[in-house]
Amino acid sequence: MRTAAAILSFVLAVTILPAGSAASAASESAASAASTSAAVAATSLPGGKTTFVVSQGHLKAASQQNWVRLGTYRFAANGTVSAAMYLWWQRHPTARQRTGTVPDPSCTTRAGGRQSRPRACEVLTAGGFTGAPGESRTGAYTVAGNVLTIRWNIAQQWTEQWYVRTSSDGKLARLDLKQSTLATNGYGYGSNAAIDTRRAMSSVRAFPGSLRQDLTSWASGRLVTSGDQPFGHSSFRACAATTSCLTYLQPSSRGACQKSGGCPRYGGGTRANISSIQYYLTMISKTDRRDTLWHWCTCLAMERHEFCYTGNSHVKPLMQIIDDTGAFRGWVGVEASFSTGSRATDMLAVLRISDFR
Repeated sequence: MRTAAAILSFVLAVTILPAGSAASAASESAASAASTSAAVAATSLPGGKTTFVVSQGHLKAASQQNWVRLGTYRFAANGTVSAAMYLWWQRHPTARQRTGTVPDPSCTTRAGGRQSRPRACEVLTAGGFTGAPGESRTGAYTVAGNVLTIRWNIAQQWTEQWYVRTSSDGKLARLDLKQSTLATNGYGYGSNAAIDTRRAMSSVRAFPGSLRQDLTSWASGRLVTSGDQPFGHSSFRACAATTSCLTYLQPSSRGACQKSGGCPRYGGGTRANISSIQYYLTMISKTDRRDTLWHWCTCLAMERHEFCYTGNSHVKPLMQIIDDTGAFRGWVGVEASFSTGSRATDMLAVLRISDFR
């Protein structure tokens, strides 16, 4: 459980026209200039896209001052960029927050024990994620070749460089962090779809592509990087009434929920041998891209004699990746699971789950 514009080349042709065509020529010249200006502006955008969802973090093994950020970057043709971000920082840990969503009986159970459906529990997320972003900033950007450079207008120096890649169909641009004065890890995806364009959970579950996850996580003073992990979105169960939610009970786990991982009486390797994982994927807002993923080992709740686990569960805020056509293409996200004990047992991560990686 602990687990980066194309360079525009153009030729201005000079044509000598009859004197009577001067006004027409001037008009055509103005139109051509406007068209050229628009073309230059369009290609100055990173990957030709205006709106990106971004996750990034400062994750260092020896530090307990790590942070993760999740939100949006908006690029304008005049070379300015604005960010609206959620911040979770070990210096100011926040408690998990209730979302108000309890999946209905069609996709959960109230019986507990060995079931094929997860337990009927109110979904939790990282503190503050149900409200508006707490951080905003502006900056200037340039694109040279396939490298995007951003300089943020804040009190301290903050410069980021990202590699820009464009999907084969041209509908999506991807940002891979090259370097940053503050962050160590980051992912971004952008399109020209409006920020309030999102897909319902029914569309998420029905997505025909293959979603795979890349992640760098911090826990107990250790960094773990994993890549190309399959994310089985189609294995989630749709909820008949609570349509904003999907659920999945992973029957067992080899590396998590074990006797040595905090489940001495009920986990894998015990006589009870329960290593199942409770998963909940829930929409946070109908008007923007926010979703959240919540999961925890069944045995951990059992160890505490609880039906719904109130300990150090995994809360992973997500932002939907939407392409130019408005289609769902995955998420960027973070983990912001602050321990109910010490900072040493916090769980932080920067991740992406997408078909374009």
